[in-house]
Amino acid sequence: MTGDTTGTAVLAVDGGNSKTDLALVASDGTLVAAARGPGCSHQRLGLDGAVRALREGFAALPAPADRPLARVGVFCLAGIDLPVDAGRIGAALRAERVAGTLVLHNDTRAVLWAGSPARWGVAVAAGTGLNCVGVAPDGREVRFPALGQISGDWVAGGRWLGVRALGQAVRARDGRGPRTALEHAVPAYYGLPDPMAVAEAVYLGRIEERQLLELAPTVFRVAAAGDRIARALIEALAGEVVTYVAAAVRRLGLSDRELPVILGGGLFRSGDTGFVERIRRGVLAVAPRARLRVLPAPPVLGAALLGLAELGVDAAAGEKLAGTLTQERMADGSPGPVRPADRVRLPAAEAP
Repeated sequence: MTGDTTGTAVLAVDGGNSKTDLALVASDGTLVAAARGPGCSHQRLGLDGAVRALREGFAALPAPADRPLARVGVFCLAGIDLPVDAGRIGAALRAERVAGTLVLHNDTRAVLWAGSPARWGVAVAAGTGLNCVGVAPDGREVRFPALGQISGDWVAGGRWLGVRALGQAVRARDGRGPRTALEHAVPAYYGLPDPMAVAEAVYLGRIEERQLLELAPTVFRVAAAGDRIARALIEALAGEVVTYVAAAVRRLGLSDRELPVILGGGLFRSGDTGFVERIRRGVLAVAPRARLRVLPAPPVLGAALLGLAELGVDAAAGEKLAGTLTQERMADGSPGPVRPADRVRLPAAEAP
């Protein structure tokens, strides 16, 4: 192991629209603590709201008195799409004094590092929204702005899927569109009598539009039962994932490489094998040697690995961490470590 590894630690954060995962990691790869908090997207909450959401997560982690949480803080956040985003968020986080060194990336970078041991390839994050990063073996990078309609993001993740599902349900009921099982499944989810009652609730603010993200599992379920309208929505989403990957591959000139393609985020864990297979076929059409993988680990693992690399720690620490910082651990939601006996508190003399 190289670098200073005595008591140093990484604060790893993977933050999106719907949730934020945080992990505190010792430099030998020991998971000190982990927590799950609310979404921290500055695009939805504003900068002050995003910082408040992050503070909730910080408060759940053990902190040495009067010291930062960690030597290095790695924040992989949805919405860091432009340099101005990184500048504003970085300034706000420096004021929080949570880490001696701050490293900021878009959340797609966490997916890449969690899923590609080589640290290069193409990674897609699909949760509330949809975005992609491509990194070549020589370090060249391709990014996408993900600013919504104004940057051409016409098909954009789980929220898009929920909004379209409600729209199709309304059109089925009022005669503007073909019949679909979504006509009944969508209002049933909210306990309302018909699709227009759901639309009215959204219009009046009784249901927030962002909550339509919750309909994504319903769409996958209805599609799996054979509904062609729901299946068309899933196909459109799969097609957009392929479009992102294809654009990254072409721009980086990686079509003839044995290319890691990592799919991370809740939409890829839907259990719909046809969805992933549709993406696989599309990717192989542009990169025949691509190795496509649905990320089994939480992306916050990638943020932690980025932090360990920043400290100059060797691969053994990352392998140790990967065994404990799992989807099951993050889904538990409690702020402690894997087992109470495993808690590692940093002694005051060795704290970062």
